[in-house]
Amino acid sequence: MSRDPRYDILFEPVKIGPLTTKNRFFQVPHCNGMGYRDPSAQAEMRRVKAEGGWSVVCTEQVEIHPTSDIAPFIELRIWDEQDMPALTRIADAIHEGGGLAGIELAHNGLNAPNLYSRETPLGPGHLPVAAFHHDPVQARMMTKQDIADLRRWHRNAVRRSLECGYDLVYVYAGHALGGIHHFLSHRYNQRTDEYGGSLLNRMRLLREILEDTQEEVDGRAAVACRITVDERLGDAGISRPEMTEVLHELGELPDLWDFVMGSWEDDSNTSRFGPEGEQEEYVAGLKALTTKPVVGVGRFTSPDTMVRQIRAGILDLIGAARPSIADPFLPKKIEEGRLIEIRECIGCNICVSGDFTMSPIRCTQNSSMGEEFRRGWHPERSRAKESDSTILVVGAGPAGLEAARVLGLRGYQVALAEGSRELGGRVARECKLPGLSAWGRVLDYRQQAISSMSNVEVFMESTFEAEDVVEFGFDHVAVATGSSWRRDGVARWHTHPIEIAEQADVLTPDDLMAGRRPSGKRVVIFDDDHYYMAGVLAEMLAGEGFDTCVVTPASQVSPWTVNTMEVIKIQRRLIEKGVELRVNTTINAITPSSVVTECAYTGAAGELAADSVVLVTARLPEDALYVELAQAQADGRLSSVRGIGDAWAPGTIANAVWSGRKYAEEFDATLPPNDVVQFRREVTELARGR
Repeated sequence: MSRDPRYDILFEPVKIGPLTTKNRFFQVPHCNGMGYRDPSAQAEMRRVKAEGGWSVVCTEQVEIHPTSDIAPFIELRIWDEQDMPALTRIADAIHEGGGLAGIELAHNGLNAPNLYSRETPLGPGHLPVAAFHHDPVQARMMTKQDIADLRRWHRNAVRRSLECGYDLVYVYAGHALGGIHHFLSHRYNQRTDEYGGSLLNRMRLLREILEDTQEEVDGRAAVACRITVDERLGDAGISRPEMTEVLHELGELPDLWDFVMGSWEDDSNTSRFGPEGEQEEYVAGLKALTTKPVVGVGRFTSPDTMVRQIRAGILDLIGAARPSIADPFLPKKIEEGRLIEIRECIGCNICVSGDFTMSPIRCTQNSSMGEEFRRGWHPERSRAKESDSTILVVGAGPAGLEAARVLGLRGYQVALAEGSRELGGRVARECKLPGLSAWGRVLDYRQQAISSMSNVEVFMESTFEAEDVVEFGFDHVAVATGSSWRRDGVARWHTHPIEIAEQADVLTPDDLMAGRRPSGKRVVIFDDDHYYMAGVLAEMLAGEGFDTCVVTPASQVSPWTVNTMEVIKIQRRLIEKGVELRVNTTINAITPSSVVTECAYTGAAGELAADSVVLVTARLPEDALYVELAQAQADGRLSSVRGIGDAWAPGTIANAVWSGRKYAEEFDATLPPNDVVQFRREVTELARGR
C-alpha cells in the first residue's frame, strides 16, 4: 500500500530554528505516571513512538528545581546532575527510534506544593497553591531576587538538557501548571511592580526566560514556548485578545509556539464532553501573528482533519498526546496507506488517570502502552507462535477480541465464539449511551483486524457448555464471558445484600442498556460504583423525561472521574439537566414506593420517594463456564483454561483489553512461578553513606 496523495502535505518537513522535522507529526509533552520512578519504561515508550513515525517526541513537564516539586505526582526532574542519566536515556531512546527529542522544562510555581522537598512554594503573589489536591500550603510572593534565581535555575536546566542530548527545549507557560502562566494571568498576578499590572509587565518574565533560553542554547537546539491561549475566564484571566498582544510583542522570540488551553481539563477534554478539534476556535488566526511554526492539539485521529488544519493555516504541525498513546504508529499508517489499521483514540482519558493515580500510563485502545519496557510488548508486533496449538476464545467482548487479535497476530489458529448476534460485549452496549459513541472504536479496530486474519474464525450465536468444549477437541480455552451488574445492592458501602421488597421495581445498568425502562416517573439511581456509569445513566434517563435522582455515599457523583478530569463536568451536566444529587447518602432498603436512606456521616435515617431504583453497584463475573472447564482441566480432559477480562475480575474496559493481551502474550510461554515478579522494574539505588 502507498500513501494517498491527499496526505502528502502531512509528510513535508518543517523548519524549527536549527532543526528540520521529517514530517508534521509532533508528540507534544504529556505526563505518564512513570516520571523519575520508571525512566527506562518511559524511554522505551517514547522510543516506540519515534519508531512509529512521530517526528518530534517530547517528555512530560520536567521540574527544574526543588521549589517546583509537584509531589505526589511523579514527573521527571532536572534538579541537578543526578537526574541527567535518566533524561539522557530518554533522549537517546527517542533518537534511536528516529525522532527529535524535546524536553518540557517547567517551574510549576503556584502548582507546586513542594510536599517532597518542603521548600516554600513561589508565585507572583501571596496565594494558596493552585494544586489538584487543595493542599494546605501557601506560596510566597516572589521577590526580585527570587525571579533572578528562577532565571538562573531555568538556564541551568537548559544547559543540562543540552548535555543530555535534547534537540528542542521548552519554556512552559501553559495549562495554569507553569509558573510563567501564573505571571501572565490576571487571575493570579496582582503585582504592582514591573512584573505586574499591564500585560506588557505581566509578560516580562516570559520574555526574559525566552531570551535567556535562546542565549543559552546558542543555536544548538530549538526553543519552543507552550502557552495558554485562553483561560475561558474573560477579562479575569488570559484571553484571546491578550494572546494576540503577547504574540505581537514576543512572536519571533521562540522557534516554535505550542498553543494550549488554560487548563489541562480543557486541553484534554474527553470525547464525552467535546469533539475532535474543538480547540480550533481558540487557536485559529494566531499563526498569522508570527513567522515561527505553530503546533496545537485536538485529539486528532482523522488525516483529513489534519490536512485541513494545515491548509487552513491554523497549524504547521499536528500535535498529539492521546492519539499518539492510542496508536504510536499513526503517522506510519497514514504514510503507508493503512488508514483502516489506525487505533483511534476514544477520548476516555484512562491514560490521564495514570498520572493522577501515580501509576504507569495505560490506554483502552493500546494494550501495550506502559508495558513496552516492563513486559516487552509492542503495539504492532508480537513474537511468533511457539506451537501448533489451537485456541478457543469464548466471548467477543473487549478481552476476547484482544486475545483473539493478538493470538491471530502471533499465527495461532483461533476460534472466537460469541453467544449473541453482535461482537463487542459491554463495549457494543456502552457506546450507545450518551456521549460514549467514540468508545465503539474499541470494537471497530479489533473487528477490522480480526476480519483480515485467515487464522481467526468467528462464530456468532454460539454458546458452549463445558462438555461441548471438551467434545469438540479444543485443548486451550480462554473464557471471556464478561460480567453482570448486581441487583442486590452489594458494592463498597454494603458488602452484604440490602433489604429489597419483592414488589419493588429494581433495575441494573444491564437492564437499561438492553432497552428496559423504569415503570414509574420518579427514578432513584444508587451510585456505589463511582466511575462513569451512574452519571451517564442519570443523563440518559433525565433526557428521556424521567424525574431522576442520584444517591451516592460519596461527596460527588462518579467521583473516580476526578482521575479522568471529568468530575466537575459531570456534576454540571447533571445539574443542568435537572438531576437531583443526594451525596454523602446511602440506601439501606428499597420498598415498592421509596428508598430508605442513611447519612454517610451521621447515620441519620431518611426516606426518598422512588417508583423505580437503578442499582449501579458491583458486578459479578459470568464465570460458570470457567469453573466447569477448570474442573475438566483438573481431570486431565483439557490442556489449559484461563479466565480473562471481566469474567475473571470485573474492571475497566482498558483492564479487560489488557487482560486479553496478557493472555495472548503469555500463551505457550514459560513463566516463572508467581512468587517471582513477572515484569521488569527499576529499583532506586541506595545513596552512599548514612
